[in-house]
Amino acid sequence: MADDNLDLPDLADDGTQVPVEAPKRSDQMMDEEEKSAADLAPVFDVPVNISAVLGKAHIDVNSLLKLTSGSVVELDRKIGEAIDIFVNNRLVARGEVVVVDDRLGVTMTEIIKDGDAG
Repeated sequence: MADDNLDLPDLADDGTQVPVEAPKRSDQMMDEEEKSAADLAPVFDVPVNISAVLGKAHIDVNSLLKLTSGSVVELDRKIGEAIDIFVNNRLVARGEVVVVDDRLGVTMTEIIKDGDAG
């Protein structure tokens, strides 16, 4: 055969031809991205809780009852280690504590993707 590379239509299990979509142009992809961002507009005003956790400590009740003003509770983090940033109790990022005017803030240094929170 002169031409072994035949361009045959895709067939479904029942033998009917499956329609083939043309590749999307970059302007079509941009429209879809804009459309999906616009679809999120109804949730832009939904409030969320953000927590920045410096560290954790586990102590027994007896030690807890002995705490007084000026007591120091040792946390499980080292100086300079990234803190955890939670949105609605879900770990979403790690960051560093910064001072903004006379308040504390957090700079995000790492975004946590699903499954990376371990």
